[in-house]
Amino acid sequence: MPTERFTFPGSDGQQLSGRLELPDAEPHAFALFAHCFTCGKDVFAASRIAQALTEHGIAVLRFDFTGLGASEGEFANTNFSSNCRDLIAAADHLRATHRAPALLIGHSLGGAAVLAAVSDVTGAEAVVTIGAPSDPGHVTGLFKDYLPQIEAEGEAQVQLSGRPFRIKRQFLEDVAEQRLTEKITGMNLPLLVMHAPDDSTVGIVNANHIFRAARHPKSFISLAGADHLLSRKPDAIYAANVIAVWSERYLGANGAEGA
Repeated sequence: MPTERFTFPGSDGQQLSGRLELPDAEPHAFALFAHCFTCGKDVFAASRIAQALTEHGIAVLRFDFTGLGASEGEFANTNFSSNCRDLIAAADHLRATHRAPALLIGHSLGGAAVLAAVSDVTGAEAVVTIGAPSDPGHVTGLFKDYLPQIEAEGEAQVQLSGRPFRIKRQFLEDVAEQRLTEKITGMNLPLLVMHAPDDSTVGIVNANHIFRAARHPKSFISLAGADHLLSRKPDAIYAANVIAVWSERYLGANGAEGA
């Protein structure tokens, strides 16, 4: 499976690290994958789904948001809005170097970012969310014990998945200002919502809110037995196979012609 590694300028000029997985033959469509909060492009779900999609002829670009993985920048200075801008920058780079991403896939907070940014991604034809929150502010629940300190002192170092991250007050203010439901309601693209019923990180009620707010055509797939990170290989492969089959109906000729 051919792979291209490169950097491209993010929303604030920092160089972001990208990895483009290509099928052996000419891809019939390109996809852009947005990873989960504080994760990275090489998190298991992202890598496994990208690899599986290439088997269906779909090329997939995954990248590290500013301040994460191999990308430049300071994580503490980022927020949900900057993530959305990074995503748009990644789509622009893919369009300039290969072809516009027809399929946008977002995992967890990356799913919320995809929903928020899709109207600014020229050439997008379909959207997929995996375990996404219906409100970006949901992520603050991951460090709720630190919220008083962040409000009082302007920042705090929090532990997320066993790693330290510095969170500033501006992050809280930014997610509080998001109006994601309005973005979902105004979206005129096919949407596939995927969520595990027993997701203990982002409850399935979030999937219900996203699905109800979206216009048709929309679909829901239950990832029964999976955890939030799709850490089991069969769950990630199942998700990728469903995405590939579902998207065929919507990518079609437009995906083949490019943008």
